[in-house]
Amino acid sequence: MNSRMKILHATKWAGSVTLLTGIMIFLYGVVSGLMPVTGIGIGTIVGAVMFFLMGMFFIATEEMVEKTDKGLEIPPMKPRLYLVKR
Repeated sequence: MNSRMKILHATKWAGSVTLLTGIMIFLYGVVSGLMPVTGIGIGTIVGAVMFFLMGMFFIATEEMVEKTDKGLEIPPMKPRLYLVKR
């Protein structure tokens, strides 16, 4: 298994455990009526999502760096010219 798959699995597991914990904290706060606990649960859920997105960004960045080190040329996008009729 290559390093990207290892990072993907680690990010997936850590993000899902954090998300599950955040959902449990949020539901406890809603059921018990404690507003600060509800806020902590929401923050934990958002943190889990951000953790997962940062892992995906890391994997994409690593792949791009690996491709450019091999000498594969990534052609720039051609600018599009839009003409407006008057």
